[in-house]
Amino acid sequence: MNTRVKICCIQNLHEAETAIRLGASAIGLVAEMPSGPGPIPDELIRQIAAATPPPVATFLLTSHTSVSEIIKHHRRTLTNTIQIVDTLKDGTYAELKDALPGIKIVQVIHVIDEQSVEQAISVSPSVDAILLDSGNPNLRVKELGGTGRVHNWALSRKIRDQVSCPVFLAGGLKPENVKKAIETVEPFAVDVCSGVRTNGLLDSAKLERFFRAVH
Repeated sequence: MNTRVKICCIQNLHEAETAIRLGASAIGLVAEMPSGPGPIPDELIRQIAAATPPPVATFLLTSHTSVSEIIKHHRRTLTNTIQIVDTLKDGTYAELKDALPGIKIVQVIHVIDEQSVEQAISVSPSVDAILLDSGNPNLRVKELGGTGRVHNWALSRKIRDQVSCPVFLAGGLKPENVKKAIETVEPFAVDVCSGVRTNGLLDSAKLERFFRAVH
């Protein structure tokens, strides 16, 4: 099976068009975050989502942790997928799905230790996919993605083997290591941000190398 590619931290319409032209199955649109690269205003997220052709998925990366706030955030942006980068604390995935029929829900699991494996297994039946990243929501200023760090792929593989929903693999991926990451974890999709950028800008040459390494 061909591994899909999600290009995250998209900054503008031009970057979205470049990512899609080179083969992205999904683009990530980062809203306000406590830390990390690439946040853009909700209004711009909405513009990029509206201009993205089907069947490319548009992911709203939201740091809200209550269902009511996530619903409001989605209504401001109108992406076809919501990526919850922190732990859901108020409300349930079922309530979210009832309120937003047809919108896919992806829960981020920050892979730190065995507890992360248990967390992934417990949420996986309730969401459309899980995304394994290298942040740390336990820090004083939460890291919720975009760290450029690789995590322990052995733990990611353990999660991949024990959940029934699709798994996206993120965290420090780049043209030089993505082939090894895919061989180790066998994810449904890989997700890249800083690994295909130069001075913060999407780099077409790096992106092309990334796609060649994936396929």
